[in-house]
Amino acid sequence: MAKLTRESFIESLKEMSLLEIKELVDAMKEEFGVDPSAVAVAAAPVAGDAADDSNSTVTVVLAAAGDAKVNVIKVVREITGLGLKESKDIVDNNGTIKENISKDEANDIKAKLEEAGATVEFK
Repeated sequence: MAKLTRESFIESLKEMSLLEIKELVDAMKEEFGVDPSAVAVAAAPVAGDAADDSNSTVTVVLAAAGDAKVNVIKVVREITGLGLKESKDIVDNNGTIKENISKDEANDIKAKLEEAGATVEFK
């Protein structure tokens, strides 16, 4: 069997409907046990020394969504690039927004989420 190239795979995706693409993603989840959308978010940042990373990086965790939950979901989607369902799950479960990011980026994310009405913690 010939190996499917990235270009031919993308071309075949262009010919699919959204429902067919969703079914493909679901099949990938089932076959490989991995959510493809989570892989992009979970990718480790490319940086210098690991020793420097431990002191200068933080994890942003949602402590509470507040009263304007819909606005918080919108901001989480913007920050993470996740879909609506995944973003809603993070907000509903007070989950991790981003891991191992710089303190400056974490403060920017915290400001956006607090503006939307959420409470944020750093770990």
